[in-house]
Formats: sequence, structure tokens, C-alpha cells
Amino acid sequence: MLVDAKHGATRLAFALLLKFYTRNGRFPAGASDLPGGVVEFVARQLRVAPADLGSYEWAGRSVERHRAQIRERLGFRECTGADADQLAAWLAENVAERERRPERVRGELLARCRGERIEPPSEGRIDRVVRSALRVGEEAVSSRAAGRLREGSKLRITALLAVDDESPAERRQWVALATLKEAAGSVSLETMLSEIAKLLAVRAVDVGPRVFEDIAPNVVAGWRARAAMESPSHLRTHPEELRLALLAALLREREREITDTLVELLISTVHRVAARAEKKVTKELVAEFKRVHGKENILFRVAEASLAAPEGTVRGVVFPAVTGGEQTLRDVVQEFKTRGPAYRRTVQTTLKASYTNHYRRGLIRLLDVLDFRSNSAYQPVIDALGQIRRFADAGNITYYPLGEVVPLHRGVRGDWEDVLYREDTHGRRRVMRMVYEVATFQALRDALRCKEIWVLGADRWRDPDEDLPVDYAEHRVEHYRTLRKPLDSAEFIGELRGEMRRELAALNDALPLLDWLSIAERRSGAIKLTPLEAQREPRNLRRVKGEVLRRWGTVPLIDMLKETVLRTLCLDAVTSVAGGGSIALMSSPSGCCWRSTRTARTRGSARSPPAATATARTRSATSAAVT
Repeated sequence: MLVDAKHGATRLAFALLLKFYTRNGRFPAGASDLPGGVVEFVARQLRVAPADLGSYEWAGRSVERHRAQIRERLGFRECTGADADQLAAWLAENVAERERRPERVRGELLARCRGERIEPPSEGRIDRVVRSALRVGEEAVSSRAAGRLREGSKLRITALLAVDDESPAERRQWVALATLKEAAGSVSLETMLSEIAKLLAVRAVDVGPRVFEDIAPNVVAGWRARAAMESPSHLRTHPEELRLALLAALLREREREITDTLVELLISTVHRVAARAEKKVTKELVAEFKRVHGKENILFRVAEASLAAPEGTVRGVVFPAVTGGEQTLRDVVQEFKTRGPAYRRTVQTTLKASYTNHYRRGLIRLLDVLDFRSNSAYQPVIDALGQIRRFADAGNITYYPLGEVVPLHRGVRGDWEDVLYREDTHGRRRVMRMVYEVATFQALRDALRCKEIWVLGADRWRDPDEDLPVDYAEHRVEHYRTLRKPLDSAEFIGELRGEMRRELAALNDALPLLDWLSIAERRSGAIKLTPLEAQREPRNLRRVKGEVLRRWGTVPLIDMLKETVLRTLCLDAVTSVAGGGSIALMSSPSGCCWRSTRTARTRGSARSPPAATATARTRSATSAAVT
């Protein structure tokens, strides 16, 4: 009825206002907010020319009256100042404490307005309400987190920043804080010891496990990223409660991250020790290794010759019966040694030596800082780690003391049994301490990789029971229905096997038809791919290169990047991830070059360098900025 009472452009505009409001909860600011296809569709229904919309006035008393009619018809009302305050308070209490992304908070605000039958305020006012809610929510959450910190923890956190800018202590504190933010290096004993020192430094602050217990994980992660990006001088500008919350989140998350890193270093180190030992032994034996073919025929000939002349000598009967004589039999013996149990024992002995002389120091220290747990049959490995820890400082003893009950686990059985036990000078069977440690660490590595053993305080290597929802057992059927998986394990395995068989059969059928693939027995590898033909350079890329060459000649990329930075001043928004300050511009006779504000502060003011020095510093600083 409201639309039928209008005519011409007013009718079309009113209908569009009504439809836009019912779909978006707000009125369009003008014709530009209306898609052209929608305007044409509504105009055809109303039998009005779409071009008539251009004569409608989007500001004035007429459009205000039309908006009021639509609000009254739909039961909405305009947003007042009191409504905006209530919306901000509701957002701060119910949304902003767990959601820090402005676009998500904005969506919740619009949904709340629709539910309360309130027309959303203007775009500018919405932004102000969202910013106010985020600020109030952050203040509430940071106050709650800071209030749970112990006084000693607050003092230790504050000590990271409470120093003068120009004092030597400031630089030491900055280095200490930056070191906690740094990622781990490559796999080595030095990296392991460095990460252990970081973990002990973080634990010394003693943030506590209950500080963030009811705070959303994404909020804590956001605080951690924010504290990692900001320099100490920036962190000191925040209110005390927010500053404590930011640094506490950084320390707590870094503790979990460093714990994960140490577990990964343990796994990689144990693997490296074994791989290097095997490689070393293989390299030593490969020169002596000679494969002997036809060993069954050799055995038959030796047996036949021996039975034919049982009274004869080996040199007179056995050697002549074999092609190649004595040397062939020597090659058979050497092959067995290099491929049989003797080879494995040699690898294990070399592994033990490498562990004892170098890696043991780091791995033993890991046992002091990591708390390994198990929910399964791998508890004997945990007991064995306790045994290693108790005798870590026992000195250079070869065996465990007599009467000591050594926990046995699956890692010390099998191949390791031949080198684990040895008789002492009195003929007693004893356990070799270093061999036991190596076998236990290898068993620990295998158990960690399949999560049979987990680490307390880790994230990736946490208790596998925490990977499932708390209500998993009670709502198991619903969870499986959501995953669209059968409850019966046999049915699940059957479906998986069927899918794998179908895919493998499809691969097997397709392989002979591929002209670029060859599979055959060859020393370099069974699979061989034909080299791809070089693709032609895109035509537009050639044109771009030609135009760049015509305009500027051969210009180094670093100079083009420098000129771009000078024109856009984009480095004003760049800071170091480790909190090392921003990048500043420094003028020189030949133009401009960059240097870090920290470098400028420590070196003091310097005179403008010559052109060559300026260019060198420009390239060095540019590389650092790009990195």
C-alpha cells in the first residue's frame, strides 16, 4: 500500500529504500549503493523507467518522510545517543572481550540492532561505537589478567622495561627481551642450549597457569603478536595493566612455543645422531663391500666337494670347488659382516660414541626442563628417563651400580641387547650406562612422534586427550555425524581401504599412458621424468622489460626500491618483528639512505657520508629492511 500510493521516480525510490532496508537493516546513502541490476529488476516490476531514479532527491524532507514511513511500517526506530551508549556497553561486555577484530564486532553490532529493532547509526558513529567497545573490552580483560599476576611476577615483568633509554642497562634489557622473541636456529647443540636458557628465563618470571584461564585464546594470541612487534619504548607508553597483560601473554605463549621447539630439537637431534653414525659406518664399509652372486651354487659346490673328499683339507678340497677360490669365500664372509648383525652393532657403537662425546650434554639438560608424561604402555620409557636423570651426574662410570633396578622398555630389546649388556671383570652381566641412555632416547623419539608420550606445558606436543572436545564422549554420535564418518571402526577402515584401492588402480592404469614418465630398474632411481620444455616469455613481460630499459636503462633493483621508499615514506610504518625500533631516513649529498633508529642512537649523530659510503649504507639498510 505504501508503494502503490507513490508515482514515478518517487515510487521506484521508495520501493528500493524498502527492499534495501529489509535486507541490510539500514538505508542506502544514495543511488551509488544500489546495484544497477537490482534497480532495473524493481523498475520492471513497478513499470517505471530505471532512468527516472536520477530525478529523486536523496537529501531533504521527502526522503526523511519516506524513511520514517518505512521505519514505522517495519517497527524500527532511529538510534539515539542513549541507544548508542547501550550498544557500546553490550558490545564491550559480550563481544569485545573475546573478539578483537573490528569487522566481527561491527557485524555483531548490526545483528544486535536488527534484533532490538533499532536502525543502525551512521557509518562514522558505528566506527566510534566499535572502537569504544574494543577499548572498554580490552581494559576489562587486561585488568582481569593483570590482577591475577603475583606481585613478584609483576616486578619481574616491569623490570624488563623499567630502565632509562640511554643507559647501558637499557641496551642489556632490550637484548634480553629481544632474545626471548627470537626464533630458534638450526638443529645443533648450541641451539638446544640457547633455547633451554630462554625457557628457564621465561619460567623465572612465573606468569602462572591461571592468568588467562577464562580469556579467549585469540585475544591472548593477539596480545602476544602485539607485544612481539612493539619495541620496549612503545610498550612503556601503555597503561600499566595493559602493559602487564601484553608482556604476560608474550611470556606465556613463548613458554609453550619454546617447549615445542625443544621437543622438535630433541627429535631432530636423536635422528641426526643415528643418521650420521649410519652414514659414517656405511662410508667406511662401502669400500670393502663386494656383493657376491650365486651364493646358493657356492654352498652346493662346497657341500658336494666336502662330501666327496671328507678326509681332505679345506685348501685342497673346498677352495678349488669354488670359482675364484679363496677370495670368493672371503667376499662372502665380508658381505655378511657388512650387511648382517655385525654392521648393526658397528652403527650402534659409533652412535654411542657420538652421543657421549657431544650431544649428551644437551639431551641430559632437556630432561631437567621438560616434563614427559604418558597415558599408555610407554610408562617404562618415562621411568627410564628418570633413571637417566638420577645418574646424570654420576661421573664416568661404565655400568649402573650393582643392585640397581634398571627399567626395561621396548627400546632396549631387539638389536640393542647385543651391545647393552656386557660382563665385567668378575664375569657379572651388567648394563652399559651410555648404551642404555642412547636406546632410551631413541625410544623417546619414536614415542613422541606417535604421541604415546607427551610434554607438559607444550602446545603441539601436548596431551593428546586435549585434542578432543571436553564433551566428546557424551556427544560422540553428533561429532561423528558432523564429520560424516561411521561409528564402526571396521566400516571406516573398509571405506578407507576401498578408496585407496580405487585410487591406486587408477594410478596403475594411467602410468603406462604418460609419455613424460618412465619407470624402470636403474641405479639412479626407478622414476624418471622427461625435462619440461622452457616456456616462452610472456609478451607483456617482454614489453615491460623493454619499456623499463628504454626509460631508465640498466638500473639496479635496490635503487628502484630506494626511490620508491623515498617517495612513499612507507618505512614510517615499518618496525622490526623483534622490537628493534623503526627505520629512519638519513640525508646525504647523493640523496638519502636509511639506518635503524637504534643504530643512530648508539652511534650518535654523524656527518653526512660521501656518496659511495651513502650508497653502500643504503643498500645494506635496504637489505635489512626487506629481510
